[in-house]
Amino acid sequence: MKKLIAIDLDGTTLNGQSLISETTEKALKNAMKHGHYVSIVTGRPYRMSGQFYRQLDLATPMVNFNGALVHMPEKQWADEKETGIQRDLVFDILAQKKALNLDFVAAENKETFYIDSLDYFDSAFFASEATPSNLLTAKNLITDPTSMMVRTSKDQAAFVSDSLMKQYGDYVDVRTWGGPTPILEIVSKGIQKAKGVEQVAKYLDVKRSDIIAFGDEHNDEEMLDYVGWGVAMKNATDKIKAVANDVTEKTNDEDGLADYLEQYLELNKQ
Repeated sequence: MKKLIAIDLDGTTLNGQSLISETTEKALKNAMKHGHYVSIVTGRPYRMSGQFYRQLDLATPMVNFNGALVHMPEKQWADEKETGIQRDLVFDILAQKKALNLDFVAAENKETFYIDSLDYFDSAFFASEATPSNLLTAKNLITDPTSMMVRTSKDQAAFVSDSLMKQYGDYVDVRTWGGPTPILEIVSKGIQKAKGVEQVAKYLDVKRSDIIAFGDEHNDEEMLDYVGWGVAMKNATDKIKAVANDVTEKTNDEDGLADYLEQYLELNKQ
């Protein structure tokens, strides 16, 4: 029976160096060789995750921005879906940058990004160089963005998330981006990875019971709960482990996803 394997990136498929190891790449490609589908489901925008799509030689729809964008990379796709947030909300949050102890505020869509200051800009992190057109201003940001990304300190992340939800909870959801950097992703209310996975599965004609998903952070909760078999990484949060059907024996730095997948699909026996 064909399975849809939905994979989170940071803390799951990627190791501590934010790379897909040779072992994990081999396991995922082996699964596809045996007729299974692999789909990336991440909080990252495409420009910061497209390299992994290409590395795995995928041809499936991809889920970015925690579900706010479901698309077929580099192709026209009739089922593409992009859900934005109100432009005015971006500048309302930007006005509170100091009060919320934010390093930067960024607004993003499928094609580009806007950041309020270049003081914390890292071209490697954003997978792009910045120009004056990338500055977050009312002149540059003229449409509703797909998501917002704010960075704060780890000890302030919960405070920032709670504050934003109290003010804008009727309009947006705030998600943990995952990985080593304390990033919060702000998307339209009701957006979640599970809905993106549902759309991908429907397109591929895969039953919900035949979806297996891997994750490690709070933004993976609905996805692991929705699929037929949800797997939390050994390095996952306790909350994610509690909602998952199983937990890997190894961490993301130990190729835990590859190890689990090979055993679950019995790839070495085929």
